[in-house]
Amino acid sequence: MTATCPNPIQPPVRTLMGPGPSDVAPSVLAALAAPTVGHLDPYFLQIMDEVQTMLRQVFQTENQMTMAISGTGSAGMETCVVNLIEPGDKAIICQNGVFGGRMADVAERVGADVTKLERPFGEVFSTEEIAAAVDQHKPEVVGIVHAETSTGALQPLEEISKVVHDAGALLLVDCVTSLGGLPVEIDRLNIDAAYSGTQKCLSCPPGLSPVTFSPQALAAMDARKQKVSSWYLDIGMLRNYWGADRAYHHTAPINMNYGLHQALRLVLAEGLEARFARHRLHHEALRAGLQAMGIAYSVANSDHSLPMLNSVLIPDGVDDAAVRKQLLNDFGIEIGGGLGPMKGKTWRIGLMGEAAKKSNVILFLGALEQCLGAQGKNAEPGAGVAAANKRYLE
Repeated sequence: MTATCPNPIQPPVRTLMGPGPSDVAPSVLAALAAPTVGHLDPYFLQIMDEVQTMLRQVFQTENQMTMAISGTGSAGMETCVVNLIEPGDKAIICQNGVFGGRMADVAERVGADVTKLERPFGEVFSTEEIAAAVDQHKPEVVGIVHAETSTGALQPLEEISKVVHDAGALLLVDCVTSLGGLPVEIDRLNIDAAYSGTQKCLSCPPGLSPVTFSPQALAAMDARKQKVSSWYLDIGMLRNYWGADRAYHHTAPINMNYGLHQALRLVLAEGLEARFARHRLHHEALRAGLQAMGIAYSVANSDHSLPMLNSVLIPDGVDDAAVRKQLLNDFGIEIGGGLGPMKGKTWRIGLMGEAAKKSNVILFLGALEQCLGAQGKNAEPGAGVAAANKRYLE
């Protein structure tokens, strides 16, 4: 066999406006390229401490057990589920999109008695239906998605949290898309366990999953009758590595933690409230522009529409794949298609972290106008850009 050596990596420059990953700041990329040290080196232990401190601020919590799992957001989901749930435990998992379905799947795999509470894609759950299910099934854990990436739906949590805790259950929340772009407020909302990902509103490459656990969640773990089914994701051992003991567990991805450290620094330097307002502003401008072009959102209630993930209905007669291909090839813009039953019916347009800016909104609206025109869907020339600019000038 003849040995071959591929060319060096030279990826194209894209404008990442899909459901993730999002654009990454140059300073984060530079941090990733910093010299690697050992996973128990005093310098890296300091970085771990600082990552934990910054994650607590972004999660808006005092939870001591707040850290970054070595793996993508799906690893964070599995971490929460396998540690909180034992075989035979009752769990209610709320499914109104793809990622609620994945949480239910993981819970079933660890032997939970899972009740799936379902709503159509794009809708959210009412407090009343959660209360009825909790009263009927009396679960140990209720799992729900805060920001459903597959549909663009934002789930209100405050009243649901009260219902869950009044019943003596723990609340598990998927914050993969919301962390860093919306208030998550772990302590105020009394969320027992939550997980996220680095590649959405934190604008760090994928590879780590921030998680946080309340004292009540840790007490439930300590009271387990059986070992956690995953050695790698066992919080009982991980908290000895991330805690004061610094007991070796696994070789952490050193440089990924450097990148997350810098990404969190950027979040906190901007300020959480300013960052949330920025995501909201660009969402409103994009929404105004799309509506001026005759494009509707798939989440009917605007109060339940995510600012960082805009899910819109593809106009009749428009070729989904052809538009996304033209956006990528002609303009370097990546957006996402629909998932599950929304495949071929929606586009998912991300304004996450570094990607949430005026230049991206204006570029995308102008590019989309050309793509739709190529398929015979001609809106009033410049209508989308004009509507977005009007919002920016208010």
